Amino acid sequence: RGTIMLEALPQEFREAYATLFKGNPDDVMKNVIIHELKRRLAEYRLLDKKMRTQYGMTCSAFKKQHMVRKNNYSFRIEEDYCDWELATDGIVSVNAELKKLEKYL
Repeated sequence: RGTIMLEALPQEFREAYATLFKGNPDDVMKNVIIHELKRRLAEYRLLDKKMRTQYGMTCSAFKKQHMVRKNNYSFRIEEDYCDWELATDGIVSVNAELKKLEKYL
């Protein structure tokens, strides 16, 4: 079984760990993973909200309306679309991961 080997970490990490976390290292790692997934989900949702506000539509509508082409393949518009698509895909995949881990919450 993959127990976390705190002894292998530099002393500074062990001290930070002791300060931040109490309890079983395996339970702590589960919580760290779940919190990281939730942090990423919040980041993806924030980007999605920003783009929806900026463009006045969803990412799928942006794609269906060929907004990158309509804006002459502007680097900024294309970059926004790539970031937005990454965020919307991230929302789906992080939600799926959290669903699988639900039983540990």
